[in-house]
Amino acid sequence: MNTLQFKGNWNIAKGKLKQKYARLTDEDLLLVEGKEDELIGRIQRRTGATKEVIEQTLNECSSSHKKTL
Repeated sequence: MNTLQFKGNWNIAKGKLKQKYARLTDEDLLLVEGKEDELIGRIQRRTGATKEVIEQTLNECSSSHKKTL
């Protein structure tokens, strides 16, 4: 997933991430351009999930949104 695709689906992805990882806060999910790795690190710190699992979840959030359009 590239940065532009990710940003386009970000609000939907945030909601799905908060559902999956209830420990995340809005502050954890702030997306700053060029800081995707930092975001993944924040999610890892809060949830203990691996980078691969988080990236897979982000991809699934993006993919499920595209199917509903």
